[in-house]
Amino acid sequence: MKNKHIIAIVGFLIGVYALVPILIGVSGRTDFYYTLTSVALLSIASAGVWLTFYIGRINIGQGAYALAGGYVSAILMTQYGMSFWATLPLAGLFCVVLAILIGLPILRLRGVYFAMVTLVLTEVMRLAALAVPITQGAKGITSIPLPGELSVFGITVIPDFSTLANPKIGFYWMAVTMMVIAYAVLWRIVNSRLGHLCRSLQQNEELASSIGVNTAYLRVVAYSISSFLGGIAGASFIAISQSIYPSSFQVADSVNFMLNCFLGGLGYVFGPMLGTLMIYFGWDLLFTTGEYQMLIYASLLIALMLALPNGVLSLLDKKKA
Repeated sequence: MKNKHIIAIVGFLIGVYALVPILIGVSGRTDFYYTLTSVALLSIASAGVWLTFYIGRINIGQGAYALAGGYVSAILMTQYGMSFWATLPLAGLFCVVLAILIGLPILRLRGVYFAMVTLVLTEVMRLAALAVPITQGAKGITSIPLPGELSVFGITVIPDFSTLANPKIGFYWMAVTMMVIAYAVLWRIVNSRLGHLCRSLQQNEELASSIGVNTAYLRVVAYSISSFLGGIAGASFIAISQSIYPSSFQVADSVNFMLNCFLGGLGYVFGPMLGTLMIYFGWDLLFTTGEYQMLIYASLLIALMLALPNGVLSLLDKKKA
């Protein structure tokens, strides 16, 4: 079983780092780099939502942290002249602080109560972006510079994106690498002692608390990691678009982050990645159906969730059985 997992991981890495660029080069469709970059970044934000599901909470507010992370990065770059690479972790850390302040009171809620509170977070963040002067309101922040050079000990690790003939390729490598790191960390968390304790919250918080598990601490830690992933995904998006507005991330985006987890499989670490890929490309493929696009899209989602309540990845378990 372990060898199969290693083979699958190696195959995935070869696919995203070698096979995909080769296929795009042969087809000449360089626009696919932007599409796959978007999928990678959306899957990072969805991975954070999955982690809150892992502790038994339904998170429909990830768009708020993506928006906050995007604004932090944009403000630091345009008004303080900071490098994108320096703003990226700062955007994530800002979201962590925000998540702790918000999470301490609301994480005590469960089920639909927690879900409904998180549902309004994205709209609250949007209204805050409209009202706070530093965000420039409805005008948004534009002319955000492309990521500059990143060097370590005088050695260029990442070139200046403005010098690249096609920055989309650079963003693809950046997004895919971030996605690989994010899911590797998530997998490690789930398979560590912390992950086992988090799973106990999903099953029975009272029982976990009765045997000495600090449930409040674990909830805040999981929610903070979730928000960090949302923040860096949002910051990366604004680097690609070179602009950010209060409407850059909306309630619909938060709902989609949740749907990605459901469709891929809540019981699987890599479920959000597969779910994001399917929903993103599925929506695009249905574009030709015109006015029936939303109807067909919603019907297919409902049918898939009814047929596969544990997500598409549950087909692997059925195959083994």
